[in-house]
Amino acid sequence: MKYIIVGGVAGGATAAARIRRLTEDAEIVLFEKGEHISYANCGLPYYIGGVIEDRDRLFVQTLEAFGKRFNIDVRILSEVTAIDAEAKQVTVHTADGKEYVESYDKLLLSPGASPVVPPLEGIDSKGIFTLRNVSDTDRIKAYMAEHKVKRAVIVGGGFIGLEMAENLKHAGAQVAVVEMANQVMAPIDFSMAALVHEHLQQQDVRLYLEQAVEGFSREGDELTVHFKSGVSLKADMVLLSIGVRAETRLAQTAGLKIGEMRGIWVDEYLQTSHEHIYAVGDAIEFPHPITGKPWLNFLAGPANRQARIVADNMVLGNRLKYEGSVGTSIAKVFDITVASTGLPAKRLKQMEIPYLSATIHSGSHAGYYPGSRQMDIKITFSPSDGRLYGAQIVGYEGVDTRINQYALAIKTGATVDDLTRLEHAYAPPFSSAKDPVAISGYVAGNILAGKMTPLYWRELEQADTTKVILVDVRTADEYALGTIGGAVNIPLDDLRERMGEIPTDVPVWLFCGVGLRGYLASNILKANGYRDVRNLIGGLKTYRAATAKLVAPADFDTAADSHSSEAAVHYNHSCETSVCEGGKTIVRVDACGIQCPGPILKMKQAMDGLAPGEQLEVRATDAAFPRDAEAWCRTTGNRFLGRHSESGVYIAMIEKTTPCAVEASKPQQGDSGKTLILFSDDLDKVLATFVLANGAAVTGRKVSIFFTFWGLNAIKKTNGPKVAKDFFGRMFSWMLPSDSTRLALSKMNMMGMGAKMMRYLMRKKGVDSLEELRQQAVDNGVEFIACQMSMDVMGVRREELLDNVTVGGVATYMERAEKANVNLFI
Repeated sequence: MKYIIVGGVAGGATAAARIRRLTEDAEIVLFEKGEHISYANCGLPYYIGGVIEDRDRLFVQTLEAFGKRFNIDVRILSEVTAIDAEAKQVTVHTADGKEYVESYDKLLLSPGASPVVPPLEGIDSKGIFTLRNVSDTDRIKAYMAEHKVKRAVIVGGGFIGLEMAENLKHAGAQVAVVEMANQVMAPIDFSMAALVHEHLQQQDVRLYLEQAVEGFSREGDELTVHFKSGVSLKADMVLLSIGVRAETRLAQTAGLKIGEMRGIWVDEYLQTSHEHIYAVGDAIEFPHPITGKPWLNFLAGPANRQARIVADNMVLGNRLKYEGSVGTSIAKVFDITVASTGLPAKRLKQMEIPYLSATIHSGSHAGYYPGSRQMDIKITFSPSDGRLYGAQIVGYEGVDTRINQYALAIKTGATVDDLTRLEHAYAPPFSSAKDPVAISGYVAGNILAGKMTPLYWRELEQADTTKVILVDVRTADEYALGTIGGAVNIPLDDLRERMGEIPTDVPVWLFCGVGLRGYLASNILKANGYRDVRNLIGGLKTYRAATAKLVAPADFDTAADSHSSEAAVHYNHSCETSVCEGGKTIVRVDACGIQCPGPILKMKQAMDGLAPGEQLEVRATDAAFPRDAEAWCRTTGNRFLGRHSESGVYIAMIEKTTPCAVEASKPQQGDSGKTLILFSDDLDKVLATFVLANGAAVTGRKVSIFFTFWGLNAIKKTNGPKVAKDFFGRMFSWMLPSDSTRLALSKMNMMGMGAKMMRYLMRKKGVDSLEELRQQAVDNGVEFIACQMSMDVMGVRREELLDNVTVGGVATYMERAEKANVNLFI
């Protein structure tokens, strides 16, 4: 029996070796059009970056060793150009120009895939590369050595593109990634990709999303990448990582069936439409185990499994069926690991398959054991029976083991309930008693059982929050560092005592840092008669990442090397004593593995114990912590020295300032403050007040708004608590607007239609609502003062007003006015 194999990398070489292990009598000929066989494609980026220093380590087997050990006739630089399926012959072209015909009894096609190279202007310019094989790698390495590449542009934000971004950065280049979609890494959902965007920017990678490349030009040693938007980017090298397409030309010319996804059609035995020809690897399409629809899967793991199955079927007859692949993939992106398996939410939505999802942020191992880092997990599942559809993870250690567990669960048709039954090996350095995989199953189970009603980040972003009550159940300290517009703060531990502040006749939307406290709060409310309660899935961490505006990339720095931006914020951490450079005392706090609000609370406690001039170094595994620490410094007047990350640990440096320095850091009020008196409750005038206040506040000036008489209606709580009032107080309550959502226009109100039209037009044109502008004023530090006299006259109680409002009189206003150079009466 004579077997011919076309393609000598993952699938072809594996099948050849397996055939030999099954029979010593067969003649096996392997054709490879390149000069290398059985090499590690996935290791190529790391060789370019210098992580893998020895080129020879890329080769799993050398040509000579492979041929001798398995008694296989390996012919490199030999391209099979035609197949005569009826005569069972192939035509072979060699690199030296010869052509000959070789016969076979059974033929295996493993031609792989070829990189997509669009026909753009200047695409053939020197310095533009694709990366698919060892020869490509050698060309890139040689070019980098010759031209001293300091600026590299990667077109395409897939797995290989981001691996190359890391490795080119490791090699000393500044890197930009250009992606036509609104996210990198297409196999994962946007909310998970947003975490990757955040990390890439932390690593000083320029990220150009929703940018299409129009062409390239070269002048001397410098390339220019031209975008369709008109933006251009100069570089020393460009790597095209746009994607790959199945290599099917040989199969098509042989008359083999090509599937609807334009891959080689195979049956469950990996047999093509011709009985003597089989196919494996990137070139084939096969039904997806979940959808049953054909798809292409460009991964090495499935190719190797297919090779083993096909070898058995070719030698022993069709006895092994291939179950298909759910597309399990993983990549290292600088300090983080990104993995995916099964179907993400966006693909399920595209295919109109009903689904639910759950997102958790859990420690990779026990929080009390050093080095625990947060692992962000999203799973998708069936709303009817809980069958697991997909999983995505962004984390540090332990991502690989968890994604493999999810993959096996998906392939065996497991449900989210089955995830809770997985028995995990537990020791503090490796996991927690409740492993993240099990936790995701518990959360999904709560959603399915109706124990928790999920609120997804996109729903919240697009909602009119004036129609709900949005409750931030984090601590007051966390709330002060920033929240979602329109949210009121009722900490979880105070919820039972303050439940009267939450109306029962409107939807209640809860959120916390990562979702756990919101879930606990929803249990409390539901047990006390609240019916319409939802919890923000993934908490503020997911919401902030998904809704964050991408920072516009800075141009490449031609005056400094790629590490200069990091050097500005790095400090000497080698000293383990309390005294470091310049006689500065540095106190180190380890907040790693602690869930929010732990890191910020530990930071505050440590700062309380410092003397002025002493410094604090806080290490945390929460990526949002440095941002929160910087915000805290701005509000307290302490000095934020800098931030950086080390292998998933985020480090913030802070110096405690003297009381005088704290005061000096605040805006000087003597001649630069702004005060506004609002006595009107006309919607248009109230809008103008908050627009002016926000405009003044963002300049760093002290801004105060004094609310008097009718202006008090602008700062009433939505669906405020019921309070005891005398007869006149009740009369005013009946006649006055109950809150800001009821305010009327000063003109053209038309019995409320004008106000509704105004709000509609503002929303349509992307203008923030009154309530959002009001919250922005709070976030910007604008002081709200309610006139005590007006409250007494009109029967308005303090409990009816927003929590951040202070109550004062004329003297309070005059004190602010004397320190201001602008006073407005509205």
